[in-house]
Amino acid sequence: MEDVVIARSLFGTTMGFHIIFATLGVGIPLMILIAELMYQKTKNREYAIMAKRWTKAKAVLLGVAIPTGTIAGVQLSLLWPGFMEVIGKVMALPFQIEIYAFFIEALFISIYVYAADRISPWMRILSVTLVTIGAAASAVLITNVHAFEGTPAGFRIENGQIVDVDPWAAFFNPSFVVTAAHVAVSAFMTGAFVIASVAAYKMLRNKHDERVYKFHRKALIMGLVVGGIFSFMTAINGHESAQLLHQYQPEKLAAAEGLFETQSHAPLAVGGFTDRETKEVKWGIEVPWALSFLADDRFDTVVVGLDDFPEEYWPPLFVHTLFNAMVGIGSLLIMLSLFGFFWSKILKKTTYPKWLMWLFVAAGPLSMLAIEFGWIFACTGRQPWVIYRIMLTEDAVTGNQNLAALFIAFAGIYVLLGVAVVLVLRYYFKRHPIEDELNDIPPSSNGVQA
Repeated sequence: MEDVVIARSLFGTTMGFHIIFATLGVGIPLMILIAELMYQKTKNREYAIMAKRWTKAKAVLLGVAIPTGTIAGVQLSLLWPGFMEVIGKVMALPFQIEIYAFFIEALFISIYVYAADRISPWMRILSVTLVTIGAAASAVLITNVHAFEGTPAGFRIENGQIVDVDPWAAFFNPSFVVTAAHVAVSAFMTGAFVIASVAAYKMLRNKHDERVYKFHRKALIMGLVVGGIFSFMTAINGHESAQLLHQYQPEKLAAAEGLFETQSHAPLAVGGFTDRETKEVKWGIEVPWALSFLADDRFDTVVVGLDDFPEEYWPPLFVHTLFNAMVGIGSLLIMLSLFGFFWSKILKKTTYPKWLMWLFVAAGPLSMLAIEFGWIFACTGRQPWVIYRIMLTEDAVTGNQNLAALFIAFAGIYVLLGVAVVLVLRYYFKRHPIEDELNDIPPSSNGVQA
């Protein structure tokens, strides 16, 4: 078990670090595309400046996403040989197709970065569109392996041998569509809120420079609108995800809600923590019948409790806290984007209260935290299985005894990479302040080219 814990900690740390860059690598291209479309429609050069600056940030983040993603792939083979034996024979398609998705993303981001000023408007839009599609496809394809772990399909294990392999059935496993949609919309949400956070912070720092303030206000409103739309879509998709858990991984849903007794009209526990001894959620608020409705759109739906499963197959009960944190942050972000839109578009306010601005600043980190909570919940809630009801995690782990040293080494590498990213981004944007680019636009034109 010690080997399992260290291996999971090492791989979890790698994925927890990589997912920051992978998520922004999917979300920011959509914001670049929207800014580019706005520029082509309005000819307001401020949108072109947004697209250009966000593209530089995307390029830096991609430079870290690639090596950390490579490390994650290597660690899968080294840490989980039993798991990768199954994946190699059954679920290799996503890895193979992802190569082409990454190729499209890398090719067209290069074109956009180095030749945006020398290509036609339609080619600029096409380039950013393909970057967005390639980045999203890469995330969806790789995450499909995780979907397969929870709802395996396309093979059987008979007498220790893998038989009846159907790669396409494995690829289109029962949770593929819902998981793919969740990955995409949550990444788009996070990218938008990170842009909004940076814009809000810059507004606080430049409130006496009207031109810079207005520039960042445009970016803030764009981020809030896009983030609000996709946070709402993430919530709808989360409802579908809960119904999949009810159907395919009932103990995971029970652990997420701290439900021990199988029952109809099951309550939804909001907040609190799950107590294994008393078998209840302490300090939580119960919403009557809501869990049954969440599970199958009916209040009389019978939701299976943890007591119906052997205790050794229970997921860690702290997943209830992770699930609540993820949902709570998502709900806050929806309300924040709605309030921001109402304040600026309905009330026609051009400035925001300081407390609201700091909430906008917090929105980006909170959205990324929700991504991390969701990923940990998804993986930890499947335990003790690496492939649900087929292979235990402890049966898939390597027998190598030097994992602790590797864990320390990789943790150090990630700290250095994280610091390097921050320093590079700060250096670039300090060397290329927004004031210089705005000064190239005649003030009387309000950003619109003649």
